[in-house]
Amino acid sequence: MKKLSLILLIIFVCQISLAQNLSKYNLTFDKLASKWDEAMPLGNGMLGVLVWGKAGKLRLSLDRADLWDERQSMPDLNIYNFKWVQNQVDKKEYQIVQQKLDDPYDRATPTKIPAAAIEFNITNLGKVMSNVLDIKTALNTVKFQSGVMFNCYLHATRNQGFFSFENLKNTDILPELIVHNYAGNEKIANDNSHEGLGLQQLGYKKGNITKTTNTIRYNQPMADGHFYEVLILWEKINNNIIGSWTVSKDAVATIPPISSTAKEPTSWDAHIKWWTNFWSKSSISIPDELVEKQYYLEQYKLGSVAKKGAPAITLQAVWTADNGTLPPWKGDFHNDLNTQLSYWPTYTSNHLEEGKTFTDWLWKVKGESEKYTRNYFGVSGVNIPGVVTLSGYPMGGWIQYAMSPTVSAWCSQHFYWQWKYSMDKQFLDKEAYPYITQSATFLENITFLKDGVRMLPLSSSPEYNDNDITAWFKKWSNFDLGLTKFLFKAAKEVSVAKGDKKGAEHWQILTNQLPDYEVNETGFTIAPGQNLTASHRHMSQYMAIYPLALLDYNKPEDKIRIDNSYKQLEAKGTRAWCGYSFSWMASLYARAYQGDKALKQLQVFASNFCSSNSFHLNGDQKGGQYSSFTYRPFTLEGNFAFAQGVNELLLQSRGDYIEVFPSIPSTWKDCSFKDLRAEGAFLISANRVNSIAEKVKIYAEQGGQIRIKLPFKSMIAKDEKGREVKATTTAGITNYSFKKGEIITFLNNNG
Repeated sequence: MKKLSLILLIIFVCQISLAQNLSKYNLTFDKLASKWDEAMPLGNGMLGVLVWGKAGKLRLSLDRADLWDERQSMPDLNIYNFKWVQNQVDKKEYQIVQQKLDDPYDRATPTKIPAAAIEFNITNLGKVMSNVLDIKTALNTVKFQSGVMFNCYLHATRNQGFFSFENLKNTDILPELIVHNYAGNEKIANDNSHEGLGLQQLGYKKGNITKTTNTIRYNQPMADGHFYEVLILWEKINNNIIGSWTVSKDAVATIPPISSTAKEPTSWDAHIKWWTNFWSKSSISIPDELVEKQYYLEQYKLGSVAKKGAPAITLQAVWTADNGTLPPWKGDFHNDLNTQLSYWPTYTSNHLEEGKTFTDWLWKVKGESEKYTRNYFGVSGVNIPGVVTLSGYPMGGWIQYAMSPTVSAWCSQHFYWQWKYSMDKQFLDKEAYPYITQSATFLENITFLKDGVRMLPLSSSPEYNDNDITAWFKKWSNFDLGLTKFLFKAAKEVSVAKGDKKGAEHWQILTNQLPDYEVNETGFTIAPGQNLTASHRHMSQYMAIYPLALLDYNKPEDKIRIDNSYKQLEAKGTRAWCGYSFSWMASLYARAYQGDKALKQLQVFASNFCSSNSFHLNGDQKGGQYSSFTYRPFTLEGNFAFAQGVNELLLQSRGDYIEVFPSIPSTWKDCSFKDLRAEGAFLISANRVNSIAEKVKIYAEQGGQIRIKLPFKSMIAKDEKGREVKATTTAGITNYSFKKGEIITFLNNNG
């Protein structure tokens, strides 16, 4: 019994002793959230929980990342294939395409589904005095006027959640399982979150609940013999209640008894160790409280949703909507923007392990992607659907993007980045090289030569002209063209690194066959004959600027193209932008050395497009101050693209060189960062005091040549022992050949 009380003490002590450095970024309120999308979010990649208040109860909304109903709704893609779509576009008979390939997305399945909820009656505990999410330890603590304290955390390394109530005295609070209404006819309230069909549409049988004195087990049958289970167990010790829970898929739910867990001090230690290691990877310091806090909350969410062995980040990851409906956009994998943006910050922020959950998942479903490629496109190679289930099945939707021919080209960038930022030769050989070259082979097979120029049969640009037939272009969109240029270039680079000389020559030939971008006085067009004529949420036509980094603002021709593009973009305004538009725009501005404008985008995002718990809600939450979208569907890509927008101000990998402090806003007199990662597997730390950079420290994880643009007019380079070393600088770029594990510090020598 003493052991059980001790575990509560351990939690409290760790909360005090380990949270100091990050405490100013904690989520801190004096009440429980009244909406699920404002709840305190906890997660470990596989399991998730939202802590909030509903009808006088403290509610834990439980989730599991692989809880999917994957019953397919798509027709036979051997019949309704890409060639068939081309024929309908040529005949201008597009309604049948929408019926066959778009309408299936509006059916109940496939979809992500929520698990259940746990509720506690807290009416006798008095007013909530404080409600804090400590991001250092991923612990939520709620203190009540009565002196009762509630603790809740999700274990970082095991699929088990914990909760406790302390100082209950004469009050008895026991958990109550709340099951979702799969079998009833409950009326669904519109909460403006782009909610889907009611959960009743899934047609599940009523689940079974089994109770004992201190356990509740819930078994919910799904379709096709699948099921999931929720298990809750607890013990009451003196004036405390300590409990635990888990969710399993297609397996009996099991967790150790509370007593045995309490006797295992390494359990909490392992949780703390994981989060301590996570936070040690990198840090930043900037003089903007709003942006800095949002940045650290994005890092916290990243650690909560991306974990080795768990699925990749979906639209909401482990925080499926708890409102009686299917989640916004079915909680799926949207590879026309959302998954890619969600992983942007993992590389620069030095969280490669978290980033690898994306390439791990892409590799896992590669077989299904190849099958889809053969069936729908009729050629070999790899192209994953743009809207896809957990197991890699296509879901349909607006097929210009849901079944676009360049989806794997964009996904391939993450294999490329994972290799470039780690320089892991084994990853190159086993995954990056084959995935990138097989994706490039698909695009080679689907394109054709016309008068010596390589063309794509049908092109598009997300989500211009929405789902209309006019969303298809007979000539390259700049979105598709940029991705194809990048993919052939990447295929050449990985071929060179692999020693495949013949392959490298082949991809260079294909690159030379591609046309130039379509540009005019408005900068990048959407496609030939299609200028940006109105505000639009997607920045797809600017892919070559960022994230593909095929253009460099330091080159005169590229500068003109970029300046004209931004002038046109600014003229059309932000009325049709979503939250992620501002996040993406921050990186675009940063690439053009426009730090003040980039910072403005970040400030607008954090102040107008996020819930009180930092969730990106897509629409303008201040009544349309910046956007006509005022709804509140929660998705994560805007959050993580925001974090990368901050990174881009501090450190950029710009193709063949690295730049430190490339786009610092004019108001940032003092700023610094520690262990941000650059291409080439270099960890970089730097500081800036009173607008002057003092030093840049570089650790070469793998060794090799660095080309870096330093923020000094002149510098001195020193090794770990303080000895000067020689580095050459040409045209503002410093070159140095690192040994593996070597550390060199470059010091400002401007006097």
